[in-house]
Amino acid sequence: MAVEQIDIEKFLQLSQECFVFDVRSPEEYLHAHIPQAKSLPLFTDEQRKIIGTAYKQQSRQVAVKKGLEFFSERMRIIPPEVEEIINVNKGKNNNKVLVHCWRGGMRSGAVGWLLDLYGFKVYTLKGGYKSFRKWALDQFTKEYKIKILGGFTGSGKTDVLNEMHRKGKSVIDLENLANHKGSAFGSLGERAQPGQELFENLLALELFKNKKNDQGKDEIWMEDESRHIGSLGLPGTLWDQMRKSPVYFLEIPFKERLEYIVSTYGKFDKKMLVTSIMKIQKKLGGLETKNAINFLLEDNIEESFSILLRYYDKQYNNSLQKRENIEEVLNKIPCKTVDINNGKIFFSGEVRADD
Repeated sequence: MAVEQIDIEKFLQLSQECFVFDVRSPEEYLHAHIPQAKSLPLFTDEQRKIIGTAYKQQSRQVAVKKGLEFFSERMRIIPPEVEEIINVNKGKNNNKVLVHCWRGGMRSGAVGWLLDLYGFKVYTLKGGYKSFRKWALDQFTKEYKIKILGGFTGSGKTDVLNEMHRKGKSVIDLENLANHKGSAFGSLGERAQPGQELFENLLALELFKNKKNDQGKDEIWMEDESRHIGSLGLPGTLWDQMRKSPVYFLEIPFKERLEYIVSTYGKFDKKMLVTSIMKIQKKLGGLETKNAINFLLEDNIEESFSILLRYYDKQYNNSLQKRENIEEVLNKIPCKTVDINNGKIFFSGEVRADD
């Protein structure tokens, strides 16, 4: 066998059935990576710095010599590490592996040679992570047929999208990718957010997957979001498309939404809720902030959240009305209530998840 270098399109195709190994340093991997890739560093962060310094201050030959010294230390360790990852993560081809580094140069070449020698069929990515990153950014310049699910806070939009996905619709859950619900309370119960670059990589793959595998359904459903989801920003070109896309607005009575919000966020620690309220103090106003916190501390969660819900209704309505073509894109769907049953959200009225 021989190591085969492939382009990004074939790489992505094979990644659905083969393990992907990122041989860059741990620091490079943590900053951002191809989402399905496993970290298999050829060099430690310190070793990479030593090689880089030798290249800049001495010569390429000296840097290569240093690299070979470090590589010799890893040669015995890398194949067992690959086997362990494959054994722990079942479900993919065990004989073929994909390997990449930053530019598709010496690091992926060295590890590819080693794994090929060991008996694997090895593919390396032409241009490395850099070529994937260019591909990812290109996805945001393409045109998509996007449909937006809108509604005031407490409408259960994420739950509806999840049900639509189960029914076979093409759905991208932006909040799930961002690990954030999008408001001042959005980080509650969530994992740490990914970095901006990794978020964009995840989103690019979702756009590619949904557009490619929609089985004739060319629309992609997304939730109506602000430009920023927590600390992460949606790519400008995609955001512009979202703002021009049709909005299917779930009209649910205030009381029903309030009950849903109380059941969803009322379980969190009061200190965490107070901290979240303080994040919007400037826009909420001093008196309303004080009242919301006092009601919360008095265990009157419903009154506290009622203040917050009115605030978010106003904010969302302002954002909605700023769309240039609001009269053309807004489709209101009257719904009587939000019914929670075994974790599934169904809306009574004219909208269903399978419509």
